[in-house]
Amino acid sequence: MASVSIRTTSFAVDAELIYSIREIVFINEQRVPADIEIDEFDPVCQHVLAWRDDVAVGTGRITPDGRIGRMAVIAEYRGQGIGRAILTALMQLGRDMGVDRLYLSAQCQAIPFYEQAGFAASGPVYDDAGIDHRLMTLPSATDGSDGELE
Repeated sequence: MASVSIRTTSFAVDAELIYSIREIVFINEQRVPADIEIDEFDPVCQHVLAWRDDVAVGTGRITPDGRIGRMAVIAEYRGQGIGRAILTALMQLGRDMGVDRLYLSAQCQAIPFYEQAGFAASGPVYDDAGIDHRLMTLPSATDGSDGELE
């Protein structure tokens, strides 16, 4: 099996690729309304793209204040460690940016995935685009001692 590579990019450079993956996963598969998929944060975020065999198969982003989001892996590539590689890259970007707290809005079915990386769920379940979510945080992002993936 070919290895996965992760590339940091911006929305200005790779909007078409980033959006194509998010369209497949969020709009087509999860039925998120298309009009909320691209937002005002895309231009100011750092984005990553995951590649397998020269095909972009996953993406994610981090806001300047440390919010990880829009993580998506195309269905046929799931279960191969690609989501974990994306999350690891985004966590490292957060540390490199000097963010002292990483956080995200996790779909409830994905909470165990984020817990493996050291994130902790807090607060009530809430609806985001028709999908149940919970807030998850990873404190002390800059000290490198929390949230290391194995």
